[in-house]
Amino acid sequence: MTSLSSLLKGGLLLPIIQAEQPQQAVAIAKAMQQGGVTAVEVVLRTAAALDCISAIRSEVPELLTGAGTILSAADARNAKAAGSQFLVSPASTPDLLKAMLATELALAPGVATPSEMAMAIEMGLTELKFFPAHLSGGVEMLKALSGIFQKVKFCPTGGVQLNNMAQFLALPNVFVVGGSWISPKDWIQQQNWTAITELARQSVVVAEQSRVRHSQVA
Repeated sequence: MTSLSSLLKGGLLLPIIQAEQPQQAVAIAKAMQQGGVTAVEVVLRTAAALDCISAIRSEVPELLTGAGTILSAADARNAKAAGSQFLVSPASTPDLLKAMLATELALAPGVATPSEMAMAIEMGLTELKFFPAHLSGGVEMLKALSGIFQKVKFCPTGGVQLNNMAQFLALPNVFVVGGSWISPKDWIQQQNWTAITELARQSVVVAEQSRVRHSQVA
């Protein structure tokens, strides 16, 4: 099974797309890609989510596209059938992890506690989504976890914004950050794709600067 970090090929952003219909999802995806984003997570929170994944894969094939909010074995199977290239969940249970692993797709299951992290490690998983990041202790919690779970890398999501993402990306146990800040609901409703592109571009710059500073310190 390919790891999510390998699929990302150094990309540091994993923005969320939540759309009500496929063409809306494609428009968001194209706007993000024009701003330099290379991967997106389409969350299964709308009736059209699976069709949105298929549409993005078809119309923006160079953009790495995965499914988020995986909550069941059926979600995992359906996401793969729709063309998802990776899976992300907000939580972890033994049955859910087994179902996600059975798809043989790259994945980042959601964890918030050391016990959940230990369970994931027991199943061979070392790339995890830390959610909700801000409410679960944020940067300080990830710093505390780094000495205990030394082989684990995290994708913090939940409360990550343009003004704090650099703090997360500066941590050696963070390989990517996720969130919905690049595509605010009002911009989507207004079809303000230019604003999404510009915010994506700003986010990519901040992420790249964080990586440069981190490599200089290291």
